Amino acid sequence: MPKKTLLILLLFSITVLALLFINRPNSQKSVTDDLRRMMRPEPRELTAFTLVDQNNQEFKLDRFAGSWSFVFFGYTYCPDICPTTLSTLASVFSQFEKSRGPAQNMNVFFISVDPQRDNPEKLAGYMTYFNKTFMGVTGKKQQIDDFARQFGAGYIIELEREPGDYLVSHTSSIFLVDPKMRILAHFSSPHDPEIIASQFERIRVLQEQ
Repeated sequence: MPKKTLLILLLFSITVLALLFINRPNSQKSVTDDLRRMMRPEPRELTAFTLVDQNNQEFKLDRFAGSWSFVFFGYTYCPDICPTTLSTLASVFSQFEKSRGPAQNMNVFFISVDPQRDNPEKLAGYMTYFNKTFMGVTGKKQQIDDFARQFGAGYIIELEREPGDYLVSHTSSIFLVDPKMRILAHFSSPHDPEIIASQFERIRVLQEQ
């Protein structure tokens, strides 16, 4: 075969490959557009901790194993952000239950950053307003601080307005932990249940590929 013909075939092959590359389904783009802003560059593995849940049972690392978990830091006396966010998560769960049946392998863990007022009994009553499967968690202040630090979740207990009456400023993000017990992403406020459900489903599909 003449060299000129070989050169033409080679250039044609390179052009075809280039066009295939340019026009291929860009799954990576879907990550970079909106998911990358919320997903960590590298998932962060949770390390051992000890807290207590609303049933006065130990709450440890193994609670995250094998399930997708939404983690939110707040407190029961919160006037707005916490009830709104938990209601949003309840709507997310309702959406999955309508399309898939009971939301299996999915958790919501509400971590109180107000251990002085939020004992397990208080949390148990509070969580029933949103979804009976949601779990309230508390502990000693140092235990909560150590756990929150793993997520980069901050909070500040404000000065008392009167004895026992104070606000707590806290992170408003919802964190997502995967079944391998890794912090994978966070959903920033304002929270929309349809957007969270859609983004979560896309993240889950990406991780299962």
